[in-house]
Amino acid sequence: MPPTEGAERAGRYGFPARLLHWLVAAFVIILVPLGLYMTARGEATNFDAVTGDLYSLHKLLGFIVIWLIALRLLVRLTRRPPAPVATLTPLERVVSGVVHALLYLLLIIVPLLGWAGVSAYPALNVFGLFDLPAMLGPDEPLAKRLFDAHGLLAKLLGLLALLHIAAALMHRFVKKDGVMRRMWPLT
Repeated sequence: MPPTEGAERAGRYGFPARLLHWLVAAFVIILVPLGLYMTARGEATNFDAVTGDLYSLHKLLGFIVIWLIALRLLVRLTRRPPAPVATLTPLERVVSGVVHALLYLLLIIVPLLGWAGVSAYPALNVFGLFDLPAMLGPDEPLAKRLFDAHGLLAKLLGLLALLHIAAALMHRFVKKDGVMRRMWPLT
């Protein structure tokens, strides 16, 4: 039996799922504020060199997230998650399922919209070192619509991530039911 299977049977997610969860979480915690800051800075500075570097960093990290979430989905599809904790109410189970589904959906859609946007703009270069592969041909009006959708859905992703964090903390400090321990990396 693979080592993660025993952890899943014990009510915890396996190591690959936990590792990918926390990696993606770290990227989201960086990418959402970075995206908000770089766009505001771009408007304020008429897109100076530092802003260009911030955009390059955002593109690079977003592209990495696409691959991390693909791995996360592969792990999720090949390893059954542990059964829900018995202390969850029916409403908590429904809300948890909806929030998790929306998080997965947005973690796929948001970076793909960004990639499509930089393809259509076109602004595929990263730090002057390489270009991301183009998804679309140049079309600046389309790029604007894609960036608008990317920004709006990224804000929604950030809000859902905050809701997810608040729920985990509620389970840890209020309900004290072990839900957070299932995904915690250090135990």
